[in-house]
Amino acid sequence: MKNNIINIINGFLINFLLFTGILFSSCDDFLEREPLDSVSDAAVWTDISLVDAYVSTTYSTLRAGWYWNSRLDIMSDDGFGTEKPSAHLVQRGELTPSNLGYLNYPWQEYYTTITYCNRFLDNLTEEKLENFRIKDENKINRLIGEIRFLRAYSYFRLLAFYGGVPLITKTFTLGEDFMVERNSYDEILNFVVNELDEVADILPISYDAKDRGRITKGAALAIKSRALLYAASPLFNPQNDLSKWQLAADAAYEVISMGVYSLYPDYKKMFTEAGNYNSEVIWEFPTQQGLKYNGEYRIERKMFPNGSQGWGHPSPTQNLIDCYETLNGLLPKDDPSFDSKNPFINRDPRFYYSILYDGAPWQGREIEVFLPGGKDSPQGNEGWNASWTGYYIRKYVDESIMVPSNQNTSNPNWPFTRLGEIYLNYAECQFNLGNESIAREYLNKIRQRPSVNMPIIPNSVTGIELEKRIKNERRIELYCEEHRFFDIRRWKIEPDDSLYRINVAKDINTGVKTISYAPFMKFDLPERMYLTPIPLSEIEKNPKLLQNPGY
Repeated sequence: MKNNIINIINGFLINFLLFTGILFSSCDDFLEREPLDSVSDAAVWTDISLVDAYVSTTYSTLRAGWYWNSRLDIMSDDGFGTEKPSAHLVQRGELTPSNLGYLNYPWQEYYTTITYCNRFLDNLTEEKLENFRIKDENKINRLIGEIRFLRAYSYFRLLAFYGGVPLITKTFTLGEDFMVERNSYDEILNFVVNELDEVADILPISYDAKDRGRITKGAALAIKSRALLYAASPLFNPQNDLSKWQLAADAAYEVISMGVYSLYPDYKKMFTEAGNYNSEVIWEFPTQQGLKYNGEYRIERKMFPNGSQGWGHPSPTQNLIDCYETLNGLLPKDDPSFDSKNPFINRDPRFYYSILYDGAPWQGREIEVFLPGGKDSPQGNEGWNASWTGYYIRKYVDESIMVPSNQNTSNPNWPFTRLGEIYLNYAECQFNLGNESIAREYLNKIRQRPSVNMPIIPNSVTGIELEKRIKNERRIELYCEEHRFFDIRRWKIEPDDSLYRINVAKDINTGVKTISYAPFMKFDLPERMYLTPIPLSEIEKNPKLLQNPGY
């Protein structure tokens, strides 16, 4: 870790950092500032506009979910990344400290953000703060709140990946001892929660159009809700201390009781560019029109089926598809009316909003994953980009784009957190506190969204069956929002031992289709992989860092 921090410090020259890789939306966005070619480090901390720009740059260090095809989803049992062996390594349970695959990024990237934040806070001495407060007290207090949030969020993410990590709240100088030990899980959690509580009192509830995307009070409280939910879950609460569930429930309800957010009626539209900054999303990462080629976005090029000139990444698994209920409110395996020969009729509307399947209406045609000759199959155009599972993602993409490219793409914001998640957090907490009626109430709020209108979960569903419904609802409602990776770990559940695909064969003479299912890769989540190993390179640099168990 020493070498990483030294490199961060040495690379922290302002003329390099300001506006490098800014990933936010329009030309009127709060991160759209005039580039600074040569600004001395000392000058930054005396000019409020440059301090503001520094905060904007710090935002840009956060990883949004689009990066490398929503990589956490292709490391769970929900998705598969064709030709992504670094993700397959994680899915097969073969992770080691020296071979982290796609999980090689969290340690360095989140500590990079933390270092940006620490540098900011270290440089704002009392004298400088006093000057800034004379000029614009509200603004400087808000900027401090944003930075403290970004640092707390980064520590929460490290906590979710690794458990306890070194708590570093100041920048190191080269003469200092970089050999630091890991703090405990509870120490990091307490730091995160306390910071989020304090900044929630500083941050505004909302912004005007030019500053949309900045951190709000609701964002701080929503991330606190998630942090406390994880802390109350079996992985981190093996004794099932109910006081932890109560803290998590209170945190979720604090967001709900703000009365600021409401479920957006149109589930499909909510995740498209047309749904940016809607009533449900609490914190979202804005896209930027001018940076479509940087790998973060170009959503349609990445997710469209190969028959529509897309890359088909990531591919939803059959394991996920089987979790979408029928319109009778039952899983397909439990519904006597389910027709296995026509598995795509009468399903939860969220299935049709989120998934493209063989025969799905699409851009004036039907999706064709059948063999032989299906347009969206390996025998279609650019067959090497065909889905490995027989499904494509519909969530997030704009179907009106006919020829996707690096330039011809929509710009949906990335939803870090939204009210739907908070309702599910609250339902899970109330269930674990024994308040099943409240759990059902909030679960049914999700299911009764106007564009979804799934049958309510009746009072007769209790106990283990209700718990299963809560977990399944979370999987469906939050699909491809990078929750499943953490959920299966914090719940310590045993997922299916294989990932499955659908095979659709079409008789070239009769046109009759035959459906079958097959495993294509093992899926293993050994207990040691509930936590990610600390990179071996960091352990070798700092012998005081103890590795997670089992590695």
